[in-house]
Amino acid sequence: MDSGILIVIAVVAIVLLWLLFYFIPVGVWFKALLSGVRVSLLQLILMRWRKVPATLIVNELITGTKAGLTLNPNELEAHYLAKGNVPNVIRALVSAQKANINLDFKMASAIDLAGRNVFEAVQMSVNPKVINTPPVSAVAKNGIQLIAKARVTVRANIKQLVGGAGEETVLARVGEGIVSSIGSSESHTVVLENPDHISRVVLAKGLDAGTAFEILSIDIADIDVGKNIGAELQIDQANADKNIAQAKAEEKRAMAVAHEQENLALAQEARAKVILAEAEIPKAIAEAFRSGNLGIMDYYRLQNVQADTRMRETLAGPTQNQK
Repeated sequence: MDSGILIVIAVVAIVLLWLLFYFIPVGVWFKALLSGVRVSLLQLILMRWRKVPATLIVNELITGTKAGLTLNPNELEAHYLAKGNVPNVIRALVSAQKANINLDFKMASAIDLAGRNVFEAVQMSVNPKVINTPPVSAVAKNGIQLIAKARVTVRANIKQLVGGAGEETVLARVGEGIVSSIGSSESHTVVLENPDHISRVVLAKGLDAGTAFEILSIDIADIDVGKNIGAELQIDQANADKNIAQAKAEEKRAMAVAHEQENLALAQEARAKVILAEAEIPKAIAEAFRSGNLGIMDYYRLQNVQADTRMRETLAGPTQNQK
């Protein structure tokens, strides 16, 4: 045969062999077989068609099997297709088995698909985590403000990881418990003398219910004395009472001024009426002269009487003032 034809046949054979090994992962199948993992060659071919990395699935099957786990390739493939982190789940299962924690693949995959790091959760179950609370302000019954900081030691609750509340809820409940404990104390000195009393009271409330954690201990790290809130409230109340009293006094003064002005207006109105009446007197006298009811001598006597009356009033005025 011609050498050119042989070269073409060799190239075609190589391409066909490459395609065969690409779509039929014989190497992966042989690796699984040597490791004691039972997975069929047909299943590996179907993984390729479903765009599932057969190498990843087989490697995780080998890891889990060597650790003593019983795994199903279909479950691992389904978890990968559901956008799950297969290596993280297998590591979590291996760690849980070594730590004697009851965790199966179904629960681990559910935790992973819920968005939580299942491997870190298993590690936290073995090695508890310490959470530092922000400063919590509370006021004792004597009005003194205390600012407390606490360290909360928690470990993951595997059974509550799906649907359980996170760290924020734990911190909020611990802060609420600290406020309640300090607020029920008779004096701030009692709290300063026995800060462990706060820990016991708060821990007894069962604050980890419905959360993804189990609270192991609550330790008061620091307590600072703040403001005298009770005294400030009393001062504010006194200022408010003073302002109310001043407002009422101003209201009474305004009413008195208005009453005085009203009386003055009435007096001026009466004076105006008197002046108008006095203005009518000369007209009446003139009319009496014209009608003959008043003579000239009568008029002089009337003037004398008026002059005598004014003189008496003038003489009597200073004496009445002295009295």
